[in-house]
Amino acid sequence: MTPNSNFVLCSPVWKRRNGAEGNVGKMSLEEYERHYASLNSESGCELVSGRSSASGAFSGEEERLHYIPIRVLGKGSFGEATLYRRTELSECVCLGGNLCEKINQQKGVLFKEEVVVWYLYQITAAVAHIHKAGVLHRDIKTLNIFLTKTNLIKLGDYGLAKKLDSESSMAETCVGTPYYMSPELCQGVKYNFKSDIWAMGCVLFEMLTLTRTFDATNPLNLCVKIVQGNWTMEINSDVYTSDLIKLVYECLDQDPEKRPTAEQILEQPVISRVRVELEERVAALNSAIKKPRLSTVTETSVAVVTTRSREVYFWGGGKFTPQKLDMFKGGSIAQRWCLFLQSVQGGAKMVGQLGHGDQASYRQPRRVERLQGKAIRQVSCGADFTACVTDEDQMYMFGSDYYGCVGVENELGMEVLEPVLLDFFQERPVRQVSCGDNHVVALTRSGDIYSWGCGEHGRLGLDCEDDFSSPMQVEVPKGAFIESVYCGSDGTFFLTESGKVLACGNNELNKLGLNQGISGIKNHTGEGIPYTTTLTLVKQLSRFKIQFIAPGKTHTAAIDERGRLMTFGCNKFGQLGVKDFKKHQGVQILVGPFGGKFVTKVSCGDGFTIAATEDNQIFAWGNAGNGRLGMPADKGFGSEVCPALPRPIFGSLHHVPDLSCRGWHTILIMEKVLNSKTIRSNSSGLSVGSGKIFYYLILFIYV
Repeated sequence: MTPNSNFVLCSPVWKRRNGAEGNVGKMSLEEYERHYASLNSESGCELVSGRSSASGAFSGEEERLHYIPIRVLGKGSFGEATLYRRTELSECVCLGGNLCEKINQQKGVLFKEEVVVWYLYQITAAVAHIHKAGVLHRDIKTLNIFLTKTNLIKLGDYGLAKKLDSESSMAETCVGTPYYMSPELCQGVKYNFKSDIWAMGCVLFEMLTLTRTFDATNPLNLCVKIVQGNWTMEINSDVYTSDLIKLVYECLDQDPEKRPTAEQILEQPVISRVRVELEERVAALNSAIKKPRLSTVTETSVAVVTTRSREVYFWGGGKFTPQKLDMFKGGSIAQRWCLFLQSVQGGAKMVGQLGHGDQASYRQPRRVERLQGKAIRQVSCGADFTACVTDEDQMYMFGSDYYGCVGVENELGMEVLEPVLLDFFQERPVRQVSCGDNHVVALTRSGDIYSWGCGEHGRLGLDCEDDFSSPMQVEVPKGAFIESVYCGSDGTFFLTESGKVLACGNNELNKLGLNQGISGIKNHTGEGIPYTTTLTLVKQLSRFKIQFIAPGKTHTAAIDERGRLMTFGCNKFGQLGVKDFKKHQGVQILVGPFGGKFVTKVSCGDGFTIAATEDNQIFAWGNAGNGRLGMPADKGFGSEVCPALPRPIFGSLHHVPDLSCRGWHTILIMEKVLNSKTIRSNSSGLSVGSGKIFYYLILFIYV
C-alpha cells in the first residue's frame, strides 16, 4: 500500500459467517480489531499512513475504524484478497467488479461494439504502458481486469509479472491461467511480450462472444486446442465490424512474430478513429476521481522521530547462547571506529590481520590506531588478512600476504602488521570489496572488477588458476553491469543490476549452483561442473531477481526481490533448511517457517545458516555443534543435534540491520525502538528537522 492510497488490498482475509450481506461483509468492532491485528502481523505492513507508535496498534476508536472491509475480490494460493476503504473517504475504486462478472451479467446479450471498443482501448493502453516499462504481465484475464462504478478499467494482479530487459528478451517459466495461455507457453518454448497480446486476444474474443476462446474438460485437451487454434465458436459478423473481428485473428495468430504490439493495436482503425474521444473520456473520469475533497485539502504531512538503541551479540565457538558485547554500551558505539577481535582456536598463528602492528591476539575489541581519523564504511575479512574501504573510496589492507592478498606484490614481506593504502585504487575509487579465504575481489565506482590472491579453481575469474599479488581486471560478459560481488571460501559470485547471478571458482557440492539437472527425471544428477575459471551464468537463479547472496564454506543462500530465501549446495547437516539431510541438486526455495515472511538478512557459516525476517525474527538451522546456532543446551540442542528445519532463536523480536557468520561463529547487530514521536508540520505544510547519523563498524575475524 502507498501512503496516500484510499484503498488497500490485503490477504489473508476475514471469513463472512452468515452470508446474508452478499458480496459486502460486516463485522463487529472486536472482530475487526482481531482481524487487523492478524493482518498487521502476518502481512508485515502498516495499514495507517501518517501515524506511528512504538507498538504499531491503534490509539482510539476512530483509528480502529480507519479501514473498513468492502468486499472479497478473489482467492489465491496465499488466501483471499479483500478491498478496504478508509472511513474518511468514500470513493471506491473497484466497486464495478471485474470484467468476468460484467460478461456474466449480460445473460447472453452481446455487448454493443462501442462498449467493446471502450473496454479494449483501456486494456490495450494499460498493456502498452507496462510493456513500455519492460514488464510482462503473464496473467491477463477477465478476472484480473477490474472496473470502477464509471466503467474505468484497472488492470491488476501483477503477482506473476516479469521484467524483461528489452523487446527482444525472452522468458521461459510456465505461469498464468490455462485458458489464456499462448501456444508458446503450452509448448514450453521461450516467449515474450507477444504472449500478453495472445491473452488480450482471448479477452477480446470473450467480450465479443460471451464465452471462453478455448475450453476443454482437462488441461491436456485444452493445450491441444490452443496449439491447434480450435476456437469454441465463431464471432457474429452481423453484430461486429470486420475491423474488430480481424483484430481478434491478429492477436490470436499462432506465430508470435505476426501478432501486433499493444502500440500497434492502438493504431488500428477500430480504435484510432475514436481514440481522441476515448482519451478525453478517460481523462475526465480520472480527474473526477482524483479531485480532492475538502477534508483532504487541509491535511498536512507528519514527521515521525524515532529513537533506537543498538546492541551487538555473538555466539558460537563453544558459546551456546548469544552473548552481548558490553563495551558497546552507553553510546560507545556511536563513533567512527574500526574494531577488531581475534578468537584464537587450536594455536592459530597471528600474522597481523588485526592491524595493531603486532602478532598478539585480543579477547576484547580494540581500536585500530593506524586508521584513526579515517571514516571506514566497509570491512571484509579473509582467512588471515583484512580489507577496509573508506568513505573516500580508498582501500587499506593488512595481514598475511602469502597468496598476495594484500595486493602490494609482496614488497612488504609475508606479514603486513599495519594497514597500508593500496595506491592502485587511488585513481580507481572502490565501491565494494569482498574477501574469500585467500582471494580478494573489488568493485569500482566505474563498474570495473579487479581480483587478486589465490587463483586455484579459477576463483579470480581470470580464465586461469594462477595466483596474482596485485589487482587484475576481470572480464565481464558484454551487457552485464555488476551491482555487487560476494566471495566464498574458494569461489566468487557477481550480482548484476538486473538481478542475474554470475559465478566462478570451485563448484564442489554445487555450492555455486552451476550444476544442471534434467527436468522431469527425479534425482538425476545431470551435468556436474567441478569448477569454472570465467564468469558463468547461474541458470538455476535466472528466474529470480536476486538481491543478496551469502556464500558459505559448502553451501550458499540467496534472497530475491520478493524476500524469498533460497539455498543450494551441501546438505550434510541440514543447512539447506529443507527438513532433511539428502542431496539436492537444484535451488531450494524455503517455505515452511518462511511462508509469507520477507527475509531481509542471511549468512552461511560452516554447515549452518542464520536468517532474519522483516517481522523481526531470527532463524537458525544446520550444524548445532559448538554453539553455532545460538541454541541453549536446556532446549535439547546438544553438540550433535542438526535441525534441518529453520527454527526461531533469540526471541527478542529485534530488528537486525546486519549479521555475519564465519566458521563456527555468528555476530549480529540488533536494533530496538525506544521511543517514537509524531511532529506535526507548520501551517505552510513544511516541516523542519535535524539529526545526526552515526556509523557502526564492528568486525570479527575467526581462524
